[in-house]
Amino acid sequence: MRIISYRLAKSLEKMVDYYSQFNPSSLSIKQFIDFGLKASEQKSYQFLKKELPVRLANIMKEIHLLPDNLLKMPSVNLVNNWYTQSFNEMIEFEVDDGCTEETLTKFCEILVKIRNRHSDVVQTMAQGVMELKDSHEIDLHTENSIQYFLDRFYMSRIGIRMLINQHTLLFSDHINRNHHQHIGCIDPYCDVISVVKDAYENARFLCDQYYLTSPELQICKSIDGDNEPIKIIYVPSHLYHMLFELFKNSMRAIVEHHKTDELPPLLVTIVKGKEDVCVKVSDQGGGIPRSLSERMFHYMYSTAPQPSKSDAHTVPLAGYGYGLPISRLYARYLHGDLVLLSCDGFGTDAIIYLKALSTEANELLPIYNKMSTKFYKTTDHTVDWRNTCHHSPISQTQFTQTQ
Repeated sequence: MRIISYRLAKSLEKMVDYYSQFNPSSLSIKQFIDFGLKASEQKSYQFLKKELPVRLANIMKEIHLLPDNLLKMPSVNLVNNWYTQSFNEMIEFEVDDGCTEETLTKFCEILVKIRNRHSDVVQTMAQGVMELKDSHEIDLHTENSIQYFLDRFYMSRIGIRMLINQHTLLFSDHINRNHHQHIGCIDPYCDVISVVKDAYENARFLCDQYYLTSPELQICKSIDGDNEPIKIIYVPSHLYHMLFELFKNSMRAIVEHHKTDELPPLLVTIVKGKEDVCVKVSDQGGGIPRSLSERMFHYMYSTAPQPSKSDAHTVPLAGYGYGLPISRLYARYLHGDLVLLSCDGFGTDAIIYLKALSTEANELLPIYNKMSTKFYKTTDHTVDWRNTCHHSPISQTQFTQTQ
């Protein structure tokens, strides 16, 4: 029995090694739309049965480069098993059987099964990091490796789910297609202000539940050059996720900073330029010290208390510290960005940049190669900037004499 298990493990390892040699194929929103309009299930199947194992294998190779202490955590081991199981299910379709109706149906069912299996990956991996923090001292190299990995791991997950959602929404008979104008999960006429209002109302509901009050929403500008509401080709669920997280953070900051019934409103400005659509969320929540601004995007940092395990099945207003970094990944996934500009003592502006042209909104995907491997193994990153002059070999007097 052990011999059979060993052989299966070695066979799987070889398949992962094989598929990880290939780079993922980065698609643009326009390519997703063009393909969705033609809606060929056979072509989608032929593409995905090769592309999904490549994407899974690329990130699976990086999982095994994580520090040993983290890999031994129960939650991380569980995530690793999920990826192994999903990879195994995908490579079953490696042999071309002529693409029968039965195969297409089974393929769609497997994709739904994989998506459901991985639905708790973010929380489970976060739990694994917390397990490590509770049981081990984490040095700077380990923290940097975890940050580097999680950015790539979660970005890979966004891309994989995008492919799965497109196929299942287009071709599954069991999907309830409420949005007829959508092409898969993409809305060719995504009304930005509608998504803003939806995200605000849901964040406000949480804020009211927790604090018994919440700030009002004020939209400053939301029209384009032709005096029309701003609409873009985008994935509404991605934009919603980013805005929901920003609204939660801003509402919490405003309520806790002012501690009065008179709360300043949340200001949202939506502008469409030649290259980008910008959505700016401005609050008067006291701001963030400049020394902490970059830490806001670290997975191992949060300004809110960590939720208790008894709250695992509720949606806390804050606490895990994953909202901002994952929201930035959603923005960067299609070559946009999310930045914070803060005035400590007053408030914060959070700006979401989205590509205005669908041809430029390309997937940003991690690639497993020698450079990525090197990052995990390098323990000494040479400092190439000097930020103090306490031990400078040249005194101030010597310096002025040389001028």
